[in-house]
Amino acid sequence: MKRIFCADDDPGMREVFPLIFSREGYEVTMFPTGEELLQNNLTPPDLFLLDKQLSGINGMDICRFLKNNPETRNIPVIIVSASRDLEHQAVSAGADDYIEKPFKLDHLLSLTRKYLSTSKDQHNVSVNHFNH
Repeated sequence: MKRIFCADDDPGMREVFPLIFSREGYEVTMFPTGEELLQNNLTPPDLFLLDKQLSGINGMDICRFLKNNPETRNIPVIIVSASRDLEHQAVSAGADDYIEKPFKLDHLLSLTRKYLSTSKDQHNVSVNHFNH
């Protein structure tokens, strides 16, 4: 089963994402902040879905961290936000893609499928665990 880590500080999104993705057969782990993702003590997922505007450290900084970390650099990251100029910000942070809020469910699922269809093959060789 493909695994998605979602970091979003909006309680509504933390309820909706698991419903959406579990219906598609994905295992979802929700995080109210990105702090846990920076601690390198989790088995990496197949995809990261990060809200840009998280409390504490923001999604762009988490994305940069993940893309600079040898254990997670090949795992796709999608940034989610209602911010203007999201495309430029997401690209500069190293994200694989972005989606603007409010988003259409079909668009979210098509992006997710796009990256999950090949993600495990791309990073499974180099990623075993965050821990060294």
